[in-house]
Amino acid sequence: MEVRMNKLRIIFFCTILGLLLTACGNKKAVSSGYFMYYVNKEETKIVTEAYQPNSEATNEIVGEFIALLDENPKNANYKKAKPDNVKVLNYTLESNQVYITFDKGYYDMSEVTEVLLRTAVVRMMTQIPGVEFVSFYINDKPLTDVNGNVIGIMTTDNFIENTGDEINTYERTKLTLYYANTEGNKLIETSVDVVYSSNISMEKLIIEQLIKGPTSDKVYPTIPPETKLISVSIKNGICYVNFDEGFLNKTYDLSESVPVYSVVNSLLELSTINKVQILINGETDITYREVINFDTLFERNLDIIENDSIVTSGKEDVINE
Repeated sequence: MEVRMNKLRIIFFCTILGLLLTACGNKKAVSSGYFMYYVNKEETKIVTEAYQPNSEATNEIVGEFIALLDENPKNANYKKAKPDNVKVLNYTLESNQVYITFDKGYYDMSEVTEVLLRTAVVRMMTQIPGVEFVSFYINDKPLTDVNGNVIGIMTTDNFIENTGDEINTYERTKLTLYYANTEGNKLIETSVDVVYSSNISMEKLIIEQLIKGPTSDKVYPTIPPETKLISVSIKNGICYVNFDEGFLNKTYDLSESVPVYSVVNSLLELSTINKVQILINGETDITYREVINFDTLFERNLDIIENDSIVTSGKEDVINE
């Protein structure tokens, strides 16, 4: 009788242990950390669904996710990130980088759809252990932006997330920016169509666009490209723009006032700004090119704008922030 009871106890404990192990196994599967990335119905942001890959090998998971780009999500409120008219021709995994080749239909997407697809694919791929980088090709050529510049290697750092699972929404706006004329002694008003992340402030968008420089060949850059924007903020109608020392470099042959009022006049196109304070590494006790004191609040300068000069620039690539 005692032997029989011992056997029953062993069977009981084995059964409980088995259930626990099964529960742990199921829990591991559910919380594997993998997600499939889609877009919301409005096609303005990225959304996710938990996903458990059928494969374990890195290259097999990559292929599994590539195939899922053509499948509709379970959630009726979500949509595929990749439009049906965009085809994946092939993909390869080399070392820690995934190369994905699309057909020419890729360039038929709108700016917002394109950046959301890129965001979804890069996030999706780089969650796979062993994958750190993603590159896009269109037929046999690397993906380029609207200015013909190669996008190159992409990582998750290229796409900044909001709180939670959702990637930033994207919007389009027209900026009025002031770039240099041919002689470098005047500013030319330039209208630029920009698609940007809703997470970036308009004042920061303006400064970063000025640092990036114009796309039109009718105007010229005003801020040295090596300049870093440390911070930009608005308080009581005053915009405080804090650059690093790169702003002081004489990279371009411009009059002293042109870089300064390129910043000032561009920012003052915003109704929330009345004056601009420029700082270098947090300091205002600086005389720019021995002529302009930064310990002052700058106001709009209309005299430096070239008469009857308005240039319309092409569409800019998305600003991710």
